[in-house]
Amino acid sequence: MKKTPFLLLLFILALLPGTVSGAQGPDANAPIHVEADRMVSKQKENSVIFTGNVEATQSGLIIHSDEMTVFHQKQTETEEKNGQFGSQKIQKLYADGNVEIIQGGMVATGNHMEFFADDRKVLITGNTKVWQDNNLVTGERIMLDLNTQTTIIEPDKASGGRVKAFFYPDEK
Repeated sequence: MKKTPFLLLLFILALLPGTVSGAQGPDANAPIHVEADRMVSKQKENSVIFTGNVEATQSGLIIHSDEMTVFHQKQTETEEKNGQFGSQKIQKLYADGNVEIIQGGMVATGNHMEFFADDRKVLITGNTKVWQDNNLVTGERIMLDLNTQTTIIEPDKASGGRVKAFFYPDEK
């Protein structure tokens, strides 16, 4: 039995801390470290924008992009009054430009990545490629529904493209 499609699912699940118990991904309680050339915090919009050579890491998961926007839950009035400024739940995350996601021996690339926490969906678009070892899957759009554990890879229909998968047997 070929394990690549299942590992592809686990890899994308690993992008989202705490989404699947037992999946080998980052520890949901581990700190997230972000480096970029610039950061803008928009408190009224509950967002933080990182631009220029963005690198976000969390226990072995690395996301590179040109720009990353993180939308978080608004703090309650009580939390603000009491000066409680802790970590906040991520609601949406957008990564744009030269997106590269690395986890262990897997790499996913695309032009854009979106994560919607409420719907529990991840969307990677624009010339997407996912590698594990020598195996490769390509398409224009990868949609992962964490609720149903369904991964859909679609081609660029406008150019008549097709999804392509290259699976190589283990050399053992």
